[in-house]
Amino acid sequence: MEDELEDRVLHQTYQSFMKILSRFLSSSPLDAPASYLWKMVRICFLRPEVLVVTVAFILFFMYLQTIELWSRAMLSRLSQALSPISAVQRMKLMEGDADKQSWELKGSLSAVYAIKGRRMHMEDRFIINENINDTGVSLFAIFDGHGGEFAANYAKDHLIQNLYNKIVELSAFKDGNLVATPHNEAHEEVKPKEDNKITVEKRNSFKKSASTADDSSKKEITDPLLLAQLSKSRAITREVRPNMTPVKNVHIPLSSYIAKGKINFGKLLTDEVLAADRLLVEAAKRSMDVAGTTALIAILESNFLIVANVGDSRGVREQKRIEAAGGYIAFNGVWRVAGILATSRAMGDYPLKDKKFVIADPDILTFNLDDHKPQFLVLASDGLWDTFSNEEAVKFIKERLDEPDYGAKSLTLQAYYRGSVDNITVLVINFLKGRITSASTDV
Repeated sequence: MEDELEDRVLHQTYQSFMKILSRFLSSSPLDAPASYLWKMVRICFLRPEVLVVTVAFILFFMYLQTIELWSRAMLSRLSQALSPISAVQRMKLMEGDADKQSWELKGSLSAVYAIKGRRMHMEDRFIINENINDTGVSLFAIFDGHGGEFAANYAKDHLIQNLYNKIVELSAFKDGNLVATPHNEAHEEVKPKEDNKITVEKRNSFKKSASTADDSSKKEITDPLLLAQLSKSRAITREVRPNMTPVKNVHIPLSSYIAKGKINFGKLLTDEVLAADRLLVEAAKRSMDVAGTTALIAILESNFLIVANVGDSRGVREQKRIEAAGGYIAFNGVWRVAGILATSRAMGDYPLKDKKFVIADPDILTFNLDDHKPQFLVLASDGLWDTFSNEEAVKFIKERLDEPDYGAKSLTLQAYYRGSVDNITVLVINFLKGRITSASTDV
């Protein structure tokens, strides 16, 4: 009897359990009433501790996002503040500082804008000379100085003036309005005689003034790497002494620059750049100034554009030339000639000129505008190309040619905002504006 009762209890218990289980499994939230669903949500998700944790997670992720953006800007500023460059010159990142020291000029179809940027001194120089003396020839140039302003100023004042005079003379000679005479040759002999007198005076006082001149020249140097190299190398001022015979300009007949009734501007640019560089080196030796400058010169006549570049050149060819002269290329932040100069071609830089480690021979390119049909031309110093590729600069200007300065100012400031640490000069020639009218000035 007891066994039967016990079996019945077990059977009812099992039956009840299965009924409850089947009801639970067969029920679904989709079939459940809305009140039941709300009850489950309230029990599972609207509990105070769940809400607190959820809000905390949301705030935490928002905080991480803010910190990431802030930390990127902070790390960028810290890296700039701790860099070797900023030890010499503090880089100001405020946008309002960009054009505190700026220069701008607009011609009839050209415009230029230049800023000192984050450098301590402005070593860029530029020239716009449209329709020289009504000859139909226009001259544009940018000089990017290094190690001081001496070389860039010399090139701007002397090289450009010589080119101006020669263009006027050659234009008249080509048209038959000028007959070549020996007076130019006699005129060029006066300066060397005067230089001889100055050289003798300098020689007598060299021992007393050498150290003073060397110290004063170092004050003008802004490149810390060049300054460090000069401090370690005393042989520079001892080997190149200001008692050498001054270089005499070689008179070249005007007729040698005329070919088929047209001026050979490529030959003219090459001869004048090399002549100016020889005189610049002699002047630099007398004043013990080691400054140098690149030169980017464009001449526009009718439908022809001639560009001369004394600056960064093809690496493989230049390396072989430098090594053949007994020099070397060393990596010091960037690849540098003798561990000092980051370009293999420049005007000035007399410590590297005697053995031809650095040369001033320009690369000449000539373009027929009727064949290429360009919309504009961009000439700029390294301050732009450090932050812009060729394609980026062209696209940028193309979208802003309708601005008063043809996009030159916008491109200059954009290079600054991208972090360029050099002086920045941008010159734009707008070929869509038509014929050049007379205008001339420089900075």
